Amino acid sequence: MTQKLTPSTIVLLTVPPLLWAGNAVVGRLVREAVPPMTLNLLRWAIALGVLLPLAWSTFRAPGALAGVRARWPRYLLLGLLGIGMYNSLQYLALRTSTPINVTLVASGVPVWMMLVGRIVYGVAVRPWQVAGAVLSIAGVLVVLCRGDAAGLLALRLVAGDLFMILATIAWSFYSWMLLQPKDEPALRANWAAFLAVQVAFGILWSGAFSGVEWTLCAHPIAWSGMLLAALCFVGLGPAVLAYAMWGAGIRRGGPGLGAFFMNLTPLFAALLSSAFLGEPPHAYHALAFGLIVAGIVVSSRR
Repeated sequence: MTQKLTPSTIVLLTVPPLLWAGNAVVGRLVREAVPPMTLNLLRWAIALGVLLPLAWSTFRAPGALAGVRARWPRYLLLGLLGIGMYNSLQYLALRTSTPINVTLVASGVPVWMMLVGRIVYGVAVRPWQVAGAVLSIAGVLVVLCRGDAAGLLALRLVAGDLFMILATIAWSFYSWMLLQPKDEPALRANWAAFLAVQVAFGILWSGAFSGVEWTLCAHPIAWSGMLLAALCFVGLGPAVLAYAMWGAGIRRGGPGLGAFFMNLTPLFAALLSSAFLGEPPHAYHALAFGLIVAGIVVSSRR
């Protein structure tokens, strides 16, 4: 149930975007130390090790694991879209694109969610949602053309931009699947158990992607104290803590309010990139951020 916005709710909804922005910055920082698919595999292996003790009591409940086995195709697909594809593509995007660009392109998720909802699930699209989509798409285009309007005629996308667009499409399908009430009730009642099941199936995909990566062109992992610290951060912060706080914040403030906080991610990415990567934001980033936020505000009208 939606409740009044309180200081604790603000904290619950602000910390996850900060952690997700940090995930993008760290992914960019260690891009030469570990291959992207392997980074994603290691990240979620750490997260699963943290989640299993939290979910163990739920898995021991009668019928819980039987419910998982009965719905394994659903969890296999959730693991592919939300764990295997989205995060792998994001780390792959960070090899050629900046955290600011990656998080701004990811802010176009509401547009893709609207399209997926209409085409796949038959959800009606309202006129103000179309207006919001146009604004958000304009924001993404500003990022892709690097603020040069004339460049739209000869737009050349870097590989990272394309990978991130694919990632947002995967996340849109994943999000719509989460709205379908087809899960074991015991899992829905325990966020750690529900996430652990997705992560367990997602690791299967991540392992397969990492195997292909190492077969083709992966470079050796350059182990160091910084890399270990980075792995601990992306495995604990953006993966476990952010999901837990975000779920609690959404239960308090509602998904509509959460959408506004989600768009703090590019802002945090700009600040963290400037502080740790020496990649200062540009004027077109501010313009793109404003357009994307305006699009979400307009499309969220009732």
